[in-house]
Amino acid sequence: MMIRKMITASISDNRRNGIRLGTMAEGTTSKRVRKSPEERRAEVLDAAVQLISERGYNGISIQDVADRVGISKQGVLRYVENKDNMLAMVFNEYYATTGTPEDFFSSGMPGSDSAAPHFPAYLRYLVRHNSRRRMMVQLFTVLSAESLNPGHPLHDEFAERMDSIWNHYSMYPWMVPPQLGSWEAGMRPVVRKSMEIMDGIQLWWLREPEIDLYAEWAEMENILFPAPLWDAYR
Repeated sequence: MMIRKMITASISDNRRNGIRLGTMAEGTTSKRVRKSPEERRAEVLDAAVQLISERGYNGISIQDVADRVGISKQGVLRYVENKDNMLAMVFNEYYATTGTPEDFFSSGMPGSDSAAPHFPAYLRYLVRHNSRRRMMVQLFTVLSAESLNPGHPLHDEFAERMDSIWNHYSMYPWMVPPQLGSWEAGMRPVVRKSMEIMDGIQLWWLREPEIDLYAEWAEMENILFPAPLWDAYR
């Protein structure tokens, strides 16, 4: 009887100690790591990108972003100031900063010589780039639809998008067939149609993920830049 009591007592002590040690180990493991302001800011914007692409700008709140990151609402506001500014940060710092002509010029791809670049080659580069960032394409598509509302923070941005794209691309010395004259004289309708077709294909790709975005664009390229006119300028 005495031995049994001693064994029982020993087991109970071990269990209590195990629980205590386990608790201490868990406390050590779950110790919160302090992140730098830059790391936390990146987390906030990453969460905003995810949520906006899932629900739209109108479907989320600052509190939703805070919950996704695991910090307070005030913690989020420390980095973004307000919801509209958060949207501007997401759009300008995430979507609009990659896949640029400058990125293409440094890619070493055919047609990427910055002194004589080929516009169709750049568009192929851009489509390939977008095919690797589905969430960013979804973000853009959702915001584009939402911005039809005149009260949307990006309404003017999207309303002026085609003019902005034309002005931006016109900064570069793209090579064009002499039959078209100059870039300024003959390319504005081509640029507009290229963007319209790209937007449409990307929307279809978001709905049907098994679609090969690059292959779909290749078919449209032959319509936008027909042979033999563009053969030497692709």
